Amino acid sequence: MSTQFITNEKGEKIAAVIPIEEYAELMEDLEDLAAVARQRNEKGIPLKEVLKQLKIKQSANGFVRN
Repeated sequence: MSTQFITNEKGEKIAAVIPIEEYAELMEDLEDLAAVARQRNEKGIPLKEVLKQLKIKQSANGFVRN
């Protein structure tokens, strides 16, 4: 990451400048983490149930495969 810093009159870093592409990647990562945090307490669906539901939908659409 090629970061540039803005400093105050005392030489203390007060801001950072990063390339827009890196900013966009950071925002995407932040959104992903927020989505995971929102779903943290949700109850999952057992794999067997998901497979059962998929099989029902596939057979209803004529896409049954053994």
